[in-house]
Amino acid sequence: MSGGLRAYRTEIRWTVVVVVLAVLGVVALWPREAEQPPAPGSTAAPRPAPDRTVDPAQRAAAGLQACAPAEGAPPPELAGATGSCLADGTRADLGAVVGDGPALINVWATWCAPCRTELPALQRYAERPGSVPVVGVQVLSDAASGLDLLTELGVRFPTVHDEDNRLRSALGVPAVLPASYVVTERGELRRIDPPVVFESADEVSDAVRRTLGGTR
Repeated sequence: MSGGLRAYRTEIRWTVVVVVLAVLGVVALWPREAEQPPAPGSTAAPRPAPDRTVDPAQRAAAGLQACAPAEGAPPPELAGATGSCLADGTRADLGAVVGDGPALINVWATWCAPCRTELPALQRYAERPGSVPVVGVQVLSDAASGLDLLTELGVRFPTVHDEDNRLRSALGVPAVLPASYVVTERGELRRIDPPVVFESADEVSDAVRRTLGGTR
Protein backbone atom coordinates (compact mmCIF):
# COMPACT_ATOMS: atom_id res chain seq x y z
CA MET A 1 0.00 0.00 0.00
CA SER A 2 2.81 2.42 0.90
CA GLY A 3 4.60 1.57 -2.38
CA GLY A 4 1.48 2.45 -4.34
CA LEU A 5 1.14 5.77 -2.47
CA ARG A 6 4.76 6.67 -3.23
CA ALA A 7 4.24 5.88 -6.92
CA TYR A 8 1.09 8.03 -6.94
CA ARG A 9 2.90 10.95 -5.33
CA THR A 10 5.79 10.62 -7.80
CA GLU A 11 3.34 10.69 -10.68
CA ILE A 12 1.69 13.85 -9.26
CA ARG A 13 5.06 15.59 -8.91
CA TRP A 14 6.01 14.84 -12.52
CA THR A 15 2.63 16.05 -13.72
CA VAL A 16 3.17 19.35 -11.89
CA VAL A 17 6.65 19.70 -13.42
CA VAL A 18 5.30 19.12 -16.94
CA VAL A 19 2.52 21.69 -16.44
CA VAL A 20 4.98 24.30 -15.10
CA LEU A 21 7.35 23.78 -18.04
CA ALA A 22 4.47 24.12 -20.49
CA VAL A 23 3.36 27.39 -18.89
CA LEU A 24 6.91 28.77 -19.00
CA GLY A 25 7.14 27.88 -22.68
CA VAL A 26 3.92 29.75 -23.48
CA VAL A 27 5.10 32.81 -21.54
CA ALA A 28 8.42 32.81 -23.39
CA LEU A 29 6.67 32.81 -26.77
CA TRP A 30 3.98 35.33 -25.83
CA PRO A 31 4.38 38.65 -27.74
CA ARG A 32 5.69 41.51 -25.61
CA GLU A 33 3.85 44.81 -25.31
CA ALA A 34 7.00 46.86 -25.89
CA GLU A 35 9.64 45.91 -28.45
CA GLN A 36 13.30 46.79 -28.12
CA PRO A 37 14.42 49.72 -30.26
CA PRO A 38 16.24 48.84 -33.48
CA ALA A 39 20.00 48.45 -33.36
CA PRO A 40 22.06 51.37 -34.67
CA GLY A 41 22.08 51.30 -38.48
CA SER A 42 18.95 49.16 -38.68
CA THR A 43 16.54 49.77 -41.55
CA ALA A 44 13.60 48.19 -39.73
CA ALA A 45 10.92 50.57 -38.51
CA PRO A 46 10.65 50.93 -34.72
CA ARG A 47 7.39 51.27 -32.86
CA PRO A 48 5.96 54.75 -33.46
CA ALA A 49 6.66 57.29 -30.72
CA PRO A 50 4.23 60.04 -29.77
CA ASP A 51 4.52 62.98 -32.17
CA ARG A 52 6.34 66.04 -30.89
CA THR A 53 4.76 69.42 -31.48
CA VAL A 54 6.53 71.35 -34.23
CA ASP A 55 7.93 74.67 -33.06
CA PRO A 56 7.57 77.39 -35.76
CA ALA A 57 11.18 78.29 -35.02
CA GLN A 58 12.18 74.81 -36.19
CA ARG A 59 10.68 75.44 -39.61
CA ALA A 60 12.48 78.77 -39.86
CA ALA A 61 15.79 77.22 -38.82
CA ALA A 62 15.45 74.41 -41.38
CA GLY A 63 14.97 76.86 -44.25
CA LEU A 64 13.29 74.25 -46.46
CA GLN A 65 12.03 75.08 -49.91
CA ALA A 66 8.25 75.35 -50.28
CA CYS A 67 6.26 72.44 -51.70
CA ALA A 68 5.32 74.44 -54.79
CA PRO A 69 3.21 72.82 -57.54
CA ALA A 70 5.02 71.84 -60.74
CA GLU A 71 3.62 71.83 -64.23
CA GLY A 72 1.80 68.93 -65.85
CA ALA A 73 -0.32 65.99 -64.77
CA PRO A 74 1.35 63.76 -62.15
CA PRO A 75 1.66 59.95 -62.33
CA PRO A 76 -1.73 58.33 -61.69
CA GLU A 77 -0.29 56.47 -58.68
CA LEU A 78 0.08 59.79 -56.87
CA ALA A 79 -3.48 61.02 -57.40
CA GLY A 80 -4.76 62.25 -54.03
CA ALA A 81 -1.51 61.39 -52.23
CA THR A 82 -1.19 64.21 -49.73
CA GLY A 83 0.88 64.98 -46.67
CA SER A 84 2.13 67.96 -44.70
CA CYS A 85 4.79 70.24 -46.18
CA LEU A 86 7.64 70.42 -43.69
CA ALA A 87 8.53 73.94 -44.83
CA ASP A 88 5.33 75.55 -43.53
CA GLY A 89 2.97 72.81 -42.29
CA THR A 90 0.42 73.31 -45.07
CA ARG A 91 -1.27 70.43 -46.84
CA ALA A 92 0.79 69.31 -49.84
CA ASP A 93 -0.17 67.11 -52.78
CA LEU A 94 2.90 65.06 -53.73
CA GLY A 95 1.64 64.56 -57.28
CA ALA A 96 1.24 68.29 -57.75
CA VAL A 97 4.74 68.94 -56.37
CA VAL A 98 6.43 66.60 -58.87
CA GLY A 99 4.05 67.28 -61.80
CA ASP A 100 4.72 65.30 -64.95
CA GLY A 101 8.46 65.17 -64.30
CA PRO A 102 11.23 64.65 -64.53
CA ALA A 103 11.71 64.59 -60.76
CA LEU A 104 13.35 62.49 -58.07
CA ILE A 105 11.41 61.37 -54.98
CA ASN A 106 13.39 60.14 -51.98
CA VAL A 107 11.67 58.35 -49.07
CA TRP A 108 13.40 58.46 -45.69
CA ALA A 109 12.90 58.30 -41.94
CA THR A 110 14.81 59.79 -39.02
CA TRP A 111 15.74 56.39 -37.52
CA CYS A 112 17.17 55.12 -40.82
CA ALA A 113 20.99 55.37 -40.71
CA PRO A 114 21.49 54.93 -44.49
CA CYS A 115 19.01 57.77 -45.01
CA ARG A 116 21.26 60.06 -42.97
CA THR A 117 24.12 59.09 -45.25
CA GLU A 118 22.38 59.88 -48.50
CA LEU A 119 20.31 62.97 -47.67
CA PRO A 120 23.36 65.29 -47.92
CA ALA A 121 24.32 63.62 -51.23
CA LEU A 122 20.82 64.32 -52.54
CA GLN A 123 21.11 67.95 -51.46
CA ARG A 124 24.43 68.33 -53.30
CA TYR A 125 22.84 66.79 -56.40
CA ALA A 126 19.82 69.12 -56.13
CA GLU A 127 22.17 72.10 -56.16
CA ARG A 128 23.81 71.05 -59.43
CA PRO A 129 22.88 72.87 -62.65
CA GLY A 130 20.75 70.64 -64.85
CA SER A 131 19.64 68.29 -62.05
CA VAL A 132 16.03 67.18 -61.86
CA PRO A 133 14.02 68.54 -58.91
CA VAL A 134 14.39 66.49 -55.72
CA VAL A 135 11.43 66.01 -53.37
CA GLY A 136 11.74 64.27 -50.01
CA VAL A 137 9.07 62.17 -48.33
CA GLN A 138 9.51 61.61 -44.59
CA VAL A 139 7.76 58.48 -43.30
CA LEU A 140 7.30 56.59 -40.03
CA SER A 141 8.79 59.36 -37.88
CA ASP A 142 7.45 62.62 -36.47
CA ALA A 143 7.76 65.95 -38.26
CA ALA A 144 9.65 67.70 -35.46
CA SER A 145 12.41 65.08 -35.49
CA GLY A 146 12.49 65.30 -39.27
CA LEU A 147 13.02 69.05 -39.17
CA ASP A 148 15.79 68.63 -36.61
CA LEU A 149 17.57 66.12 -38.83
CA LEU A 150 17.27 68.16 -42.03
CA THR A 151 18.60 71.22 -40.18
CA GLU A 152 21.53 69.22 -38.83
CA LEU A 153 22.39 67.86 -42.28
CA GLY A 154 21.84 71.11 -44.17
CA VAL A 155 19.18 69.58 -46.43
CA ARG A 156 16.74 72.11 -47.88
CA PHE A 157 14.91 70.56 -50.83
CA PRO A 158 11.07 70.37 -50.54
CA THR A 159 9.93 67.61 -48.22
CA VAL A 160 6.45 66.24 -47.51
CA HIS A 161 5.72 64.54 -44.19
CA ASP A 162 3.62 61.38 -44.51
CA GLU A 163 1.69 61.51 -41.24
CA ASP A 164 -1.03 59.03 -42.23
CA ASN A 165 0.81 56.60 -44.57
CA ARG A 166 -0.98 57.82 -47.70
CA LEU A 167 2.26 58.53 -49.49
CA ARG A 168 3.84 55.20 -48.54
CA SER A 169 0.80 53.42 -49.90
CA ALA A 170 0.69 55.43 -53.12
CA LEU A 171 4.38 54.88 -53.82
CA GLY A 172 4.41 51.24 -52.75
CA VAL A 173 7.38 51.84 -50.46
CA PRO A 174 9.24 48.63 -49.52
CA ALA A 175 9.95 47.64 -45.93
CA VAL A 176 13.62 48.62 -46.21
CA LEU A 177 14.57 52.30 -46.40
CA PRO A 178 15.70 54.48 -48.06
CA ALA A 179 13.81 54.20 -51.34
CA SER A 180 13.97 56.49 -54.37
CA TYR A 181 11.67 57.00 -57.35
CA VAL A 182 12.01 58.87 -60.61
CA VAL A 183 9.14 60.56 -62.40
CA THR A 184 9.99 60.44 -66.11
CA GLU A 185 9.33 63.10 -68.73
CA ARG A 186 6.24 61.10 -69.71
CA GLY A 187 4.86 61.21 -66.18
CA GLU A 188 5.72 57.59 -65.34
CA LEU A 189 6.71 56.62 -61.80
CA ARG A 190 9.75 54.32 -61.66
CA ARG A 191 11.49 53.03 -58.56
CA ILE A 192 15.29 53.09 -58.71
CA ASP A 193 16.19 49.41 -58.85
CA PRO A 194 18.44 47.96 -57.61
CA PRO A 195 18.15 50.27 -54.61
CA VAL A 196 21.21 52.39 -53.90
CA VAL A 197 22.31 54.23 -50.77
CA PHE A 198 23.71 57.39 -52.36
CA GLU A 199 26.99 58.67 -50.99
CA SER A 200 27.72 61.32 -53.60
CA ALA A 201 25.96 63.62 -56.04
CA ASP A 202 27.56 61.67 -58.90
CA GLU A 203 25.87 58.46 -57.73
CA VAL A 204 22.51 60.23 -57.62
CA SER A 205 23.08 61.65 -61.10
CA ASP A 206 24.04 58.25 -62.51
CA ALA A 207 20.97 56.55 -60.99
CA VAL A 208 18.61 59.24 -62.32
CA ARG A 209 20.19 59.09 -65.78
CA ARG A 210 19.98 55.30 -65.84
CA THR A 211 16.34 55.28 -64.72
CA LEU A 212 15.40 57.92 -67.28
CA GLY A 213 17.05 55.88 -70.00
CA GLY A 214 20.24 57.88 -70.35
CA THR A 215 18.58 61.22 -71.10
CA ARG A 216 20.02 63.02 -68.04
